[in-house]
Amino acid sequence: MGKHYIFYKYNIAIESILLYATLLFIGIAIFIFLLTIYSRSKKNRTELMIAKYNPIIEEILMSVLFADANYETIKSRSEIEVLFLNEQMIVSIMNLHENYGGVYAGKLRKFYIESDLIQDSYAKFRNSKWEVKCKGIKELAEMNVSEVFDELVSYTNVDNQTVAITAINACIKLDGTNGIIQLSKHIHHIDVWTQLNIIDALKRSDIDNVDGIELLLNSENDTVVSLGLKIIQAFRLSNFRPSVLEFIDQTKQSTLKKEADKVSELLLN
Repeated sequence: MGKHYIFYKYNIAIESILLYATLLFIGIAIFIFLLTIYSRSKKNRTELMIAKYNPIIEEILMSVLFADANYETIKSRSEIEVLFLNEQMIVSIMNLHENYGGVYAGKLRKFYIESDLIQDSYAKFRNSKWEVKCKGIKELAEMNVSEVFDELVSYTNVDNQTVAITAINACIKLDGTNGIIQLSKHIHHIDVWTQLNIIDALKRSDIDNVDGIELLLNSENDTVVSLGLKIIQAFRLSNFRPSVLEFIDQTKQSTLKKEADKVSELLLN
């Protein structure tokens, strides 16, 4: 009798576990289903809003670029009152600014500041979420807001690598060589992929003055020294060969010494 009772209790326990597991599975499935519906609904709504307001945004920005309109004349129009998608406007301005130069870039920047869209970028810049912060960094750098340079330098040393790389590239875009020289005091490891990313950013910035690049060779951070050597090699900066030779004489780091030897030989050709 006792064995039958134990077996009965065991079956009841198994059935209870299976019941709770089934209910949990159904609950998770319903949650995922509702989340998917919400996500698709939100995406569809966003697409509809973009389709609705893109023509208005394009008309406004074209009038800024080619009809010498300014924010004071535009904001009185009824369309601007319903244009609440500032993010959509900023994206359009960034795309245009990246592809236009000279007077046109100046007009876009003026509108970006006068319309207070710059404040949206500042808000992202100081947001605690790293992906939002990166977006703000890119926007401010694209619009040449040099006032944030010192703050950007502090961001180059944060633990989040994505934020650090984005900040380094922004520093280069805003202040060329000075943006790279500040890395001489960088405390974190800079991997090879990041080094190549930085060099690419330097190439895209069309820097004319490279004075001070040799300061990277004096860094206590071996990866920064390696970056300095790679920059000198990538741009064939033969005038910095004496600095490379001096580094070779002073360093006791065999790996860096070999890299510096190769750079020195390359600069002779």
